[in-house]
Amino acid sequence: MRPSLLVFISVFQLILLTAHFMVFETWMHFWAPTSFVGVLVLKSGLLVLSISFVAASLLSFRYWNAPVRAVYRVAAVWLGIFNFLFLAALGAWLSKLAASLAGMHPNHRALAAVWFGAALLAAFWGLVNASVTRISRIKIRLPNLPAAWRGRSAAMISDLHLGHVRGANFARNIVARIRQLKPEIVFLAGDLYDGSHADLDALASPLRGLNAPLGNFFVAGNHEEIQNPAGHLKAAKNAGLRLLNNEKITVDGLQIIGVHHRDAAHPQRLNSVLEGAAIDRGTFQHGVQ
Repeated sequence: MRPSLLVFISVFQLILLTAHFMVFETWMHFWAPTSFVGVLVLKSGLLVLSISFVAASLLSFRYWNAPVRAVYRVAAVWLGIFNFLFLAALGAWLSKLAASLAGMHPNHRALAAVWFGAALLAAFWGLVNASVTRISRIKIRLPNLPAAWRGRSAAMISDLHLGHVRGANFARNIVARIRQLKPEIVFLAGDLYDGSHADLDALASPLRGLNAPLGNFFVAGNHEEIQNPAGHLKAAKNAGLRLLNNEKITVDGLQIIGVHHRDAAHPQRLNSVLEGAAIDRGTFQHGVQ
């Protein structure tokens, strides 16, 4: 493991431990539980959960099996819930401070119940909201658009993050939704995978069901470049996607530019790609905006 990565993991884990300790102490202060067993279970549970995401992430970069996927999902869901609990702890302390400045003495348990109850409701709504796939319809006006493209539709998909949380079934549902829309062309704009170790071909295999008549095109996002970039690109190609390897192509008179994240995120590399494709950078930026 690279020293810089080890330092990052250590700092990140320390932040999580500190945040969990703060939430634990907040609950103890405001709720003041008296059961020794209950406090011990809470303390032990939070300690395990505080290290669960880092541990699960490290496992996910090495193993691909059902137990690791289950652990990773639990850890990821907990981290999402914990974000709200941490905000609730801050809210409880700020409410107590504001009340003290106003000369009021609110019931501590009532404050805890309101803030932590609201946090759990918000977390539950976030989980439900994340499970719903929405389709946004946008009309785009392009100057000098070829006549053949007037009235046509394109589907843009990004950030599927297939891996230990979202699997092949999720990809299959996305494909079914896209097929219902019947677009003439499909663009997958990166982060098809979550970047962890996985059976890449199995995860992306449902994408073979995309049947856009003018093609299904793909460029890599930053998650495809975390590890094994070549393997991720090969898996996308095996799934029937047309890779745009920092190039310009023409589809029925329309010029399409595809630049992978590693080059699009660096001005010098992007300039080099655009110069090679004979594209003016200002025109390209205008099109992206």
